Amino acid sequence: MVKLTAKLLDIDYKGVVLNEGDARKIGVLDGDRVQIIREGTGTFVQAFVVTTKTIFPEGNFGIYLKTNKRLNASDGDEFEVRSADRPVSIDFIKKKMDGEKLNYDEMNVIVTDIVEDVLSPGETSAFITGSYINGLDMDEVEFLTRSMVTTGEKLSFSSHPIVDKHSIGGVPGNKISLLVVPVIAASGLKIPKTSSRAITGAGGTADLMEALAPVEFSAQELQVMTEKTGGAIVWGGATNIAPADDRIIIYEYPLKIDARGQMLASVMAKKIAAGADLVVIDIPVGSEAKVRTADEGRKLAREFIELGERFGIRVECALTYGEAPVGHCIGVNLEVREALSVLEGSDEPGSLIQKSLTIAGMAFEMAGKTPAGMGFELAEEILKSGKALSKMKEIIAVQGGNPDVTSNDFNPGEFSFEVNAPESGYVVEMKNKALISIARIAGAPHDKGAGIYMHRKRGQKVEKGEPIYTIYADRKWRLEKAIEQARQLMPVFVEGMLIDKIPSGYWRRTPE
Repeated sequence: MVKLTAKLLDIDYKGVVLNEGDARKIGVLDGDRVQIIREGTGTFVQAFVVTTKTIFPEGNFGIYLKTNKRLNASDGDEFEVRSADRPVSIDFIKKKMDGEKLNYDEMNVIVTDIVEDVLSPGETSAFITGSYINGLDMDEVEFLTRSMVTTGEKLSFSSHPIVDKHSIGGVPGNKISLLVVPVIAASGLKIPKTSSRAITGAGGTADLMEALAPVEFSAQELQVMTEKTGGAIVWGGATNIAPADDRIIIYEYPLKIDARGQMLASVMAKKIAAGADLVVIDIPVGSEAKVRTADEGRKLAREFIELGERFGIRVECALTYGEAPVGHCIGVNLEVREALSVLEGSDEPGSLIQKSLTIAGMAFEMAGKTPAGMGFELAEEILKSGKALSKMKEIIAVQGGNPDVTSNDFNPGEFSFEVNAPESGYVVEMKNKALISIARIAGAPHDKGAGIYMHRKRGQKVEKGEPIYTIYADRKWRLEKAIEQARQLMPVFVEGMLIDKIPSGYWRRTPE
């Protein structure tokens, strides 16, 4: 143990920076842990160690922000610093990496340590990777789900049923929550919708809703808003509902993995913590969706239903078309404008309307609002009557937005490029991942005006020279990069369209 003088570091990380000399005296290396004790009070925290030769001289050490939130240190404060044992959760992570099964207590210790920032990023990644490679059986998925729920806040409503919905994702333009939530809430049911921001997509539901109203609220605020208006659409990361999920997603992202067991637990933990009794899950199926085949989709649906039964929640799943974008628009302003136009009475696009009303209709039938087979009709009546629009205005208002906003208030970026059909024919293929990539390079979702408008969709006829899609951007340099990406990825194919020339240049060289 040594006494060290603190220096605060304005970096959002949990740990400390020790001079190599002090680290040797304490007996720790990079990646080890130390206990930091405030003299006189006995207050202490554990922190990960990073060492330096030059940033701090011996006798001084740096404290990162997350560590200092618990320590409440000031520059110049003195602390006792000693080595600390590694947490037992690391042994359980190693057990999973070795292919063994975890029990509830072991899983709960791991999840608790993730939530409380006891585990380092590398250790959390090891848990994710071990679960991805060796898989989680349904018992372990239940344990993970239960642990995610118990380590966060929970909502409790006085009246029931509480309805929720979720989409597995992977399909661009899937803005259906902006229709489903107000349709369900307008029926008298309650739907506290927690949503995510885009990680690899061009616009998560929380990104879209944020263009209409603030989305960062506590769990208690979400409950109050839902009690008042029947529904809300907020960013789940701010609610502290199943907080382990958001931490796990951070470390899944660089690996580009979405482990099946963790995905099941992630979805259901948030629904359980939000107090849901009935959940409709949208599973898009397509060659470039997260779920590739109908058989795979049915298997996933059965797992969701079984997991729901273990927690006393009724789950129904809809296998939906995932080979093309939902609607015509990809990107924040474009998607919000399209959703609002439907609420305002537009009968296009059909794919957005049909999918939204199908999901809402399933919820109505599950809740007993209508007999079996009649849910779609009730959802359609609520939409066409203007009740859903009125309810959306209430939701926008209760979340602090302008309820008088209209679809005309949302414009695409000022810079655009129209991609025209090189030949006449039918659109025979749309590559979802390529469309998302182009929209993101154009600036979505950060740049609200960035995105893509699809003039033609799969199966529709287009004449030579007519527009297939338009790329929009808020900044010219981003548009130029998106155009180049579009040329490389070729996200839309028209029958008879030239894919490439081989060789692409002259096959004979001119003598120098």
